[in-house]
Amino acid sequence: MTTSHMKTITLPRLNKLTPTLESTALKLLEEAGELAQAIGKFRNLSGENNVVDEHVMENIASELADTAQTCITMMYVLEEKYGVNIDKVLEEHIVKLKKKGYCD
Repeated sequence: MTTSHMKTITLPRLNKLTPTLESTALKLLEEAGELAQAIGKFRNLSGENNVVDEHVMENIASELADTAQTCITMMYVLEEKYGVNIDKVLEEHIVKLKKKGYCD
């Protein structure tokens, strides 16, 4: 994979939380719902007449970041509480993407 086609996003392990697999899954659904709502407003699916501007796109990006953070939190839970080797999982994921032709 060439570096021009790769974006590395680093998100932290959150402090002051004691997430479980179940609580994180529920939080993921909540965040995904908020992302869907932001996209729905962008597409005027909410019944509101929305103007597509920079704020709308920033809101979608913000909700996407919240969703990504929750996914990362679940990875930390799997790693710390269940011993899953997340590095190995991510390496295998990249191999799978390459085999499917989704990336170089």
